[in-house]
Amino acid sequence: MKKLFLMLMLAAMATSVYSCRETTQEKTEDALESIGEDIETNAKEAGEKIEAGAEKVVKEIDEEVHNTDDVNGENQ
Repeated sequence: MKKLFLMLMLAAMATSVYSCRETTQEKTEDALESIGEDIETNAKEAGEKIEAGAEKVVKEIDEEVHNTDDVNGENQ
């Protein structure tokens, strides 16, 4: 009887460890998916900011070339 009880306890522990492993794996997969989405979103935002900065640089260069640069709100 003692051996049967120990076998049942061992089976129960093995089952709980296995199900815990599956839960951990699912949480890890969800976290990795979330990280991927965050990277994609941040890369898009960074690209938009770089593009806006590049447009400002082009505008400033154009103003310098055509002497329409605005210094302290006054034209030269």
